[in-house]
Amino acid sequence: QVQLVESGGGLVQAGGSLRLSCVTSGRTFSIYPMGWFRQAPGKEREFVAAISWRGGTTFYADSVKGRFTISRDNAKNTVYLQMNSLKPEDTAVYYCAADSGRPSDYARRTEYDYWGQGTQVTVSS
Repeated sequence: QVQLVESGGGLVQAGGSLRLSCVTSGRTFSIYPMGWFRQAPGKEREFVAAISWRGGTTFYADSVKGRFTISRDNAKNTVYLQMNSLKPEDTAVYYCAADSGRPSDYARRTEYDYWGQGTQVTVSS
């Protein structure tokens, strides 16, 4: 079993930055591709960013490209999401997810087998 715990959310003004962390415990973290998703009130959970198990390949939603950066430290069993130039429309609960296999589509929510409990990010205008 794999457990994921997110942290780093909070309230920030538009244009500000936050860094989310997701610590994984349980089975070997380093073999899992990891992703970040978010869900705003009344909306579907949507893809934000993903990273391959070695960290050599990253993927981003168009809405965050150039502003957000995903990275991982396998020695610390942690994946990060650095969020810069935040906008009010970035307000959502952010979830990290782990895929126990080899995803065919990193942006597809159903590819991921394990999920954290989420951390709230609120961006004020």
